[in-house]
Amino acid sequence: MGRNNLAGAWGEEKAAEYLRKKGYRLVASRFRTRFGEIDLILSNRRYLIFAEVKLRKNAEFALAREYVDRRKQERLRRSAEIYLAENPTELQPRFDVIEIYAPQGVDTAKPKIVHLEDAFQ
Repeated sequence: MGRNNLAGAWGEEKAAEYLRKKGYRLVASRFRTRFGEIDLILSNRRYLIFAEVKLRKNAEFALAREYVDRRKQERLRRSAEIYLAENPTELQPRFDVIEIYAPQGVDTAKPKIVHLEDAFQ
């Protein structure tokens, strides 16, 4: 696993841990389709959440959420459609973005986590 994959996995684990503490249940991680990958799939009482995790050292250049552009959103939507076709649910689908700011990368003791609910349609 390369450095970026390790950092990505670390960020996804931090995001999942943060969301579990907020009452979410992790359903799947790194769900892959021909359109791309959904980092985390979680649920709560009302929603099935497809979450994109963005890890950055800081927001100096741009906020992490700005990296989830229209093309990325479309790939996530298509991947979510495939997941839902394979795993029907009564829960309402929702797309969230989890920003993680870790100035020391994977050595950051307490990364700043920003959870953007219903980040796009």
